Amino acid sequence: MIARSNRIALLAVPGLAFLAIIYALPLVMLLFKSIQGAEGLTLVTYIDFFRDEFNQTVLWRTLRVALLTTLLALVIAYPTAFAMARAKGIWLTVFMVALVLPMSLGVIVKAFAWSILFRSNGFLNTTLQAIGMTDGPVRMLFTETALIIGAANVFLPFMVLPIYSVLRQLNSSLPEAASSLGATPWFRFTRVTLPLSLPGVVAGSAFTFSLAISMYVIPSLIVGERQQTLSMLIARSFLYLRNEPLGSTISAVLLAIAIFVVLFSSWLAGRLGARQ
Repeated sequence: MIARSNRIALLAVPGLAFLAIIYALPLVMLLFKSIQGAEGLTLVTYIDFFRDEFNQTVLWRTLRVALLTTLLALVIAYPTAFAMARAKGIWLTVFMVALVLPMSLGVIVKAFAWSILFRSNGFLNTTLQAIGMTDGPVRMLFTETALIIGAANVFLPFMVLPIYSVLRQLNSSLPEAASSLGATPWFRFTRVTLPLSLPGVVAGSAFTFSLAISMYVIPSLIVGERQQTLSMLIARSFLYLRNEPLGSTISAVLLAIAIFVVLFSSWLAGRLGARQ
């Protein structure tokens, strides 16, 4: 039995070797480059990065944008997932098509579409002026608000689907039992539905935050160089400044944040699952 298990485990060797070469090895080289100095291994690049006020501003802006994008996506996604979980037949198909079909488009297409909408002569400004809400064009493009709205729209399916999958599996008799005991709709939602759906909320938030904190194309098209993020600093360090240690350092910082989010969300999901 043990020999047979070992033979089965050998089937995973090619896949693990492929992942090690394609994924793990470049990461190791990147991390090594971030601590490599002229006189050997050093942490000077990390110290310089965190001491620089501009880098601190970009770091906090990146975290703030990712957090607000996640919150906005959650506010929109939860009622959408709730409606999808209760939908049946043709309505469920309509919801799924409306959610999945935009994912077939590239991120560049969707980000560029939002940049067109936010222009001074775009649809939003034209509509606001036509109905008399504004006297002239309102500055929307190249703002943090526009970036958050555009990013939340692009990453919305990654928030909806985990929540929907959890809500779909909930026992429908639980809210009915609470209702038979005299619970109000708000009480049923806050004490029954919401707590049971928290694993989906945690998973969706982790997905969305990880994508939002590392996005590059969306901020490049919507805010440009005026409000840079960590991913934009990485690109500038490698492509324009030719400063590989700095780019590797920022990449390592971004990777550490992403790993922390994944580990924390896994721990939180485990705690929530244990309570249920």
